[in-house]
Amino acid sequence: MTDAPEDLAARAASRHVVVVGGGVGGLVAARECAKVGMRVTLLEAADVLGGAIRRAELDGVMVDAGAESYATRGGHVRELIDELALTDRVVTPNPVGAWLVGAPGIAPAPLPKGGVLGIPANPFAEDVRRIIGWGGAWRAYLDRVRPLLTIGKDRSLGHLVETRMGAKVRDLLVAPVTAGVYSAHPDDVDPEIAAPGLNETLTLTGSLSVAVAQMIADRAERARKAPGSAVEALSGGMHTLIDALAADAALLGATIRTEAAVEQIAREGDSWIVTVTVAGDDEASEEGAEPTVETIVADAVIIATAEPVARDLLADHVPGLGTPGQAPEIEIVSLLIDAPVLDAAPRGTGVLTVPGSHTGKALTHATVKWEWLRESAGGRHIVRVSFGSQGEPAATAALDDDAAAQLALSEASALLGVHLAPESLIAAHRSRFTQSQPVSLLGAGERRRSVRAAVAKIDGLGAVGAWLSGTGLAQVIPDAVDETERVRRALLWG
Repeated sequence: MTDAPEDLAARAASRHVVVVGGGVGGLVAARECAKVGMRVTLLEAADVLGGAIRRAELDGVMVDAGAESYATRGGHVRELIDELALTDRVVTPNPVGAWLVGAPGIAPAPLPKGGVLGIPANPFAEDVRRIIGWGGAWRAYLDRVRPLLTIGKDRSLGHLVETRMGAKVRDLLVAPVTAGVYSAHPDDVDPEIAAPGLNETLTLTGSLSVAVAQMIADRAERARKAPGSAVEALSGGMHTLIDALAADAALLGATIRTEAAVEQIAREGDSWIVTVTVAGDDEASEEGAEPTVETIVADAVIIATAEPVARDLLADHVPGLGTPGQAPEIEIVSLLIDAPVLDAAPRGTGVLTVPGSHTGKALTHATVKWEWLRESAGGRHIVRVSFGSQGEPAATAALDDDAAAQLALSEASALLGVHLAPESLIAAHRSRFTQSQPVSLLGAGERRRSVRAAVAKIDGLGAVGAWLSGTGLAQVIPDAVDETERVRRALLWG
């Protein structure tokens, strides 16, 4: 016998869910619970929502200071964007592409076309040979005459590429991509996760380069049937997604509070007691009011914070969390520059670097990559310089903001191959992140599955976010929907 709609609605209305964390995962979770009429309270410790999606103002220009785009695979992000009536804001990047800088003895050059994670389908292609040379191309060609090799889940991407195609392909083509995308060396990346289907295709073709060529052909066929870019963004910035999510969740009845830091969660009978420190009202006195502590009673709690805070909150309730993976400290310095020398887009949409060759690991020439931002900047240029990687602290970590901006400007000069005078810098913004360990790192998938299984054993408890789903909106959003549905279903029918 099924429940009558009015009974189900009454049951939903009687349930209170607290979501801890106001990034994308937390906002999606809050919205999903509010959709069915549950009472929802979202608590964010910072004074703004967004998490890894941040905004900054550079002399009147609003820019993304964190994530600037999303992968279109799976269609999950676009589905949410459509639901939020943001479809008319969807934009695609300038197809001119980026450059590679830092290959020893090799002049900066455009990144080769026709590859998967930097692995070339044709090592003799001119844009590939320009970087790895004739010797590297011939060594890579040996892949086609070597014995058949299946990957095996314990084999790293770096080991696979070096064995099949040589060290130059690994170090000069693959490493810049994995450092830029995953902040990791290819030796630490699981090819089965980073490039789904590569194992199977390699087994069928017997050659890594042929397998890559087949995967590219398959992608082209899918694109022919459903045209579109692999990456998209929102005009006005990805932070507009945060605004729309928060507004829609609030419209559905969710209560969203910032400057509300959750200190502890405790189980009491069938309920959860959430202890929150709330910032004082600065207008209450000239010195500002002291923070206050309050408790909130909930039927369920969904933890949607970064990994360190999540583990602290979960530790007393979830046995078997295991040890956290190494998470790189990343800094992004965004610069607004008045430099006509950049009008010609000297290095396309940006630069990836060969690890160890430069202080910055990557640069995005944002006003070349995104037309909407070029128009907003009014003839000036915005570049984003990224620092830090797996096992390598950001070079800006010990610097104050002004020194970090000057280092970023110096790196931008070197990476773009032009002189950028100190006086060309109009404004700068610095963002710090503890980047969640990519799910593609060796062993990361097993750790995440173990944590997720342990959390699922605890009644009324859920956990979402990049540390469990993997980085990127294309992974965070569907994972948050699925985990919230598990918690929501248990509350309504458990």
